[in-house]
Amino acid sequence: MTEQGPSVVAPRGPAGPDTPLHLGWLPPAPADFRARLTGLRTRLRAEGAGAAEWQALRALAMHALDEPQLARLARLSADLPQAPGVPAALRLALLGDGTLSLLGPALTGTALRRGLRLEVIETPYGAAMGEALDPGSALHAARPDAALIAPDRRLLGLDGFEPSGQAAAEKVAAALGTLRTLAGGLRQGVTGPVLVQTVVPPALPFLGGFDRLHPGSPAAMVAALNAALADWALSGEIILADIAGLAAAYGLAAWEDAQHWHGAKLPFTPDALPLHAEWVARTLAAARGLSAKCLVLDLDNTLWGGVIGDDGLEGIVLGQGSAGGEAFLAVQRLALELRARGVLLAVASKNDDAVARRAFREHPEMLLREEHITVFQANWTDKAENLRAIAKGLDIGLDALVFLDDNPAERAQVRAELPQVMVPELPEEPALYPATLMAAGYFDTTSFGAEDAGRAALYAGRAERLRLEASASDMGAYLRSLDMVCTLRPFDAEGRARIAQLINKSNQFNLTTRRRAEPEVAALTGAPGWHTMQVRLADRFGDNGMIGVVVAEARGTDWVIDTWLMSCRVLKRRVEEAVLAGLARAARAAGAQRLVGRYIPTAKNGLVAGHYAALGFAPAGAEGEETLWQLDLAAWAPPDDLPMDIIDET
Repeated sequence: MTEQGPSVVAPRGPAGPDTPLHLGWLPPAPADFRARLTGLRTRLRAEGAGAAEWQALRALAMHALDEPQLARLARLSADLPQAPGVPAALRLALLGDGTLSLLGPALTGTALRRGLRLEVIETPYGAAMGEALDPGSALHAARPDAALIAPDRRLLGLDGFEPSGQAAAEKVAAALGTLRTLAGGLRQGVTGPVLVQTVVPPALPFLGGFDRLHPGSPAAMVAALNAALADWALSGEIILADIAGLAAAYGLAAWEDAQHWHGAKLPFTPDALPLHAEWVARTLAAARGLSAKCLVLDLDNTLWGGVIGDDGLEGIVLGQGSAGGEAFLAVQRLALELRARGVLLAVASKNDDAVARRAFREHPEMLLREEHITVFQANWTDKAENLRAIAKGLDIGLDALVFLDDNPAERAQVRAELPQVMVPELPEEPALYPATLMAAGYFDTTSFGAEDAGRAALYAGRAERLRLEASASDMGAYLRSLDMVCTLRPFDAEGRARIAQLINKSNQFNLTTRRRAEPEVAALTGAPGWHTMQVRLADRFGDNGMIGVVVAEARGTDWVIDTWLMSCRVLKRRVEEAVLAGLARAARAAGAQRLVGRYIPTAKNGLVAGHYAALGFAPAGAEGEETLWQLDLAAWAPPDDLPMDIIDET
């Protein structure tokens, strides 16, 4: 094989090298890929690892790579020592049917694109159930942070025709029971999410057009199992990795190869491996809260055809009646749909501000309007600087931005200066822009609720708060002017999904980064010996929704704070003091004498290293990297000048 990724990973089936499903949103692998990898390995041996080396490794992953290239990246990732700026490895247990040994390295190399450093724990062929159910197994001894179950219809007994509908239903139930048993066994030792892949159906029907009508056809049984998996995922117990949907889009006939199955029990062709790994990695990243938050749009030849500064309002190509005009409308329509599900929209364009805004205000065919854009940067500054300004204005990281620009030179400049920003490679044809953007999966999610839908409006209010804060000379007066209302209440069924989402996605303002699935959140609700708190905040700019979660366990006369996390958007607003006041009041009422806090450092939560000290806690020792803090409740007095009303329902 050569080092040219695109030529070797191109599938033989319908998803060829010119389609988004060929990893077409990624630039081709550089011709000197191996030389760059070797140079990076030499640097690591000579100088050790740091943030620069981690970013260099990620930059290499940001290309369309084949299986050998991904395996080389995986080996280098495994050699990367723990150091400041280098994330700790996430241990992923890999279990399932068939031979999955190729998938592990591909996952490790691919996950780098999503900011994840993986350590894959593989189980021997045919040993998945025993490893999952035995608490003393090597899998459980490794203490995985997450798990992936990759089932196959052939080894689940769903690959043959079943004449009886009743017998078919029993087969589906047995397959589902096997997967539930496997996941239940994993729950004994896996501390984070359990991902379960949907099952790929056969490419060809057994009964022709009657396949969909007879419950005993292999396709119908697989469809019934996948529907049951979807219902299971809705309960919050597992996260669905929809490989069946991917295989259908890729082409079922190209996804599998009978020779590979019979010869090596490989459930998919090697050609599909990079894409399979990409789909799993993005699902895992979404479960860890690493999805992008903001789509930044160029204007000329991205949202409309032509250059508005040269062609004028009447000369740009946009609207019904022409293929080009409808293609650009499709880009705008997709942007609006993303906004409706919580993605922020921003503009970064080399343009005169007034001219650029005129299109949004006056062009009759524009779907996007000014009120849809949270931050509007139209000027003659370079794109990288404008992206920095957008991230600062929204108070989010650069790694939360996706930049859509038709100009390859602008894309290259942003990739070079801001490697954290996700920049999809776009084809020359604008009609393919929406499919390319969505195929990249930057905005994938594992849950969706009312608060997600309202995120765009929430951040618009946040941007207004930041502007007001920047102009305020008296922080106390500014905070009082917000008319904040902080509500504290116990966990409940209505907030359960959002609570689990925050627990599994919050990384920065998170004292212990303890992850819990939705069933675990449900088990804590009202449990004896546990105190739970969900925190909500509203102000004159709108409702911020749920912004904090606290879990404390009563241990004798101590209340030990197991989980304390908050949204970074409420930093410097003294909400943590209000939360402590509610927690201390409840602890005193229960007869506790001390609050005990724990801080476990991670690569991302350094901003809360001084959290407990700032709240008046005293150091109480350390256990490895973990530090303990204590607050004497008898000597502590709540602040009397908090700039908010507190509604305490705990």
